[in-house]
Amino acid sequence: MRDIVVFIFLLACIVAAIKKPWWGVLSLAVFSYLNPHAYAWGFVRSLPVYYVLFLVVAFGTMWTKDKQPIPKDWRITTFIMLWFYFAFTTTQAPLFDISLSKFWLICKIFLPFYFTWVLINTREKLYYLISTIGASIGVVAVKGGIFAILTGFSHRVYGPPNTQFEDNNLFAVAMLIAIPLILIWEKEVQKNWLRKGILLSIPVIYAASLSSWSRGALLTMIALTFTLISNSKRKYMMIPLVIIGTFFVIPYLPDEWFGRMHTLETYEEDLSAMSRIEAWTDGWNYALSHPFTGAGFDGWIHVTMRDWHSSYVEMLAEHGFIAFGLWISMILGSVFNLTILSRQAKRIEGMEWVNHYSLMVRTSIVCYMVGTAFLGLSYWDLLYHLIFISVLIKKFALEEFSEKAKIADQKTQKNRKLAI
Repeated sequence: MRDIVVFIFLLACIVAAIKKPWWGVLSLAVFSYLNPHAYAWGFVRSLPVYYVLFLVVAFGTMWTKDKQPIPKDWRITTFIMLWFYFAFTTTQAPLFDISLSKFWLICKIFLPFYFTWVLINTREKLYYLISTIGASIGVVAVKGGIFAILTGFSHRVYGPPNTQFEDNNLFAVAMLIAIPLILIWEKEVQKNWLRKGILLSIPVIYAASLSSWSRGALLTMIALTFTLISNSKRKYMMIPLVIIGTFFVIPYLPDEWFGRMHTLETYEEDLSAMSRIEAWTDGWNYALSHPFTGAGFDGWIHVTMRDWHSSYVEMLAEHGFIAFGLWISMILGSVFNLTILSRQAKRIEGMEWVNHYSLMVRTSIVCYMVGTAFLGLSYWDLLYHLIFISVLIKKFALEEFSEKAKIADQKTQKNRKLAI
């Protein structure tokens, strides 16, 4: 039965992509983050669902007139440069076959971003893309949160099986990154019952993240909470809610959970933590000895035989300082740019959406920066989606800023003529 439902859903997505290719961009996001085919039991689970959708969207993009040129933004240029640099470091990798295999996988992740650049050409479409990504992760997160609450947080919450989010640590960070995107969705929803449902889902997602038993997720949760409070206009309401929620949840958390979180303070006694520090040290030393090439994709197999457990170390050790500079510049540049956009929007009437979108997407990027300090996710498509969403926010915001400036100039000139 599940297979039939998922198969019908896939066919509906294909039809939608044929009718309007930008709907295909949303469909790709659904199958990338919600992974509905992962819940099937039969033939659908083995179907190349994502690639079928990719081909449909690719053909649709070639024929449609409803598209824009690739936005002229330095982050897209930097991304392409980084992609080419990956090709170079792959040719220099000590474990060439392993690195080449991973490089082709990365290409499959990166190629669909072209559709986002050219097909998401209005603010409305951007809103639907952000909402789709947030809802796709949020649906599974709510399911996990309900399970966590019903079981008293005694079991770990995992992501969809056989997907990029299956690991409890990865899924926990993904859930927290999705919360600000869900709040963008909630802000513009017209139906009151749906808005209330979305808001009620936030504490449930928090519960799911707590029940992942992930130490990195706990730090990310703290960063997310403080950032949301600092961005909120209703701090007097949020702070008491956070305090009440904390005191309500603490008695239900098992002793084993506290024991695991306590290792954040006593990391010298924790074998897992010390193993990570040793891997980071090995990665740093290898980057110093191979500053331009690194060890190539999955270079930890050659360098240290331990997973990097850090996106920063992963990028630096596997591709060297130039690639790391390109990569981190996109992340920090997006945070800086979104901050500037938010400040500009506050000074212009009718640009509240720019302020809200900028603050929320910035919060998601900050969650990524904190959470992946302890997880090797430097090639994660969710990160690059956030970067390109910030590119599109800037594009549409500047277009509206320019339009409002023209209208203001026209009014000024008209008033001058009347005065004369």
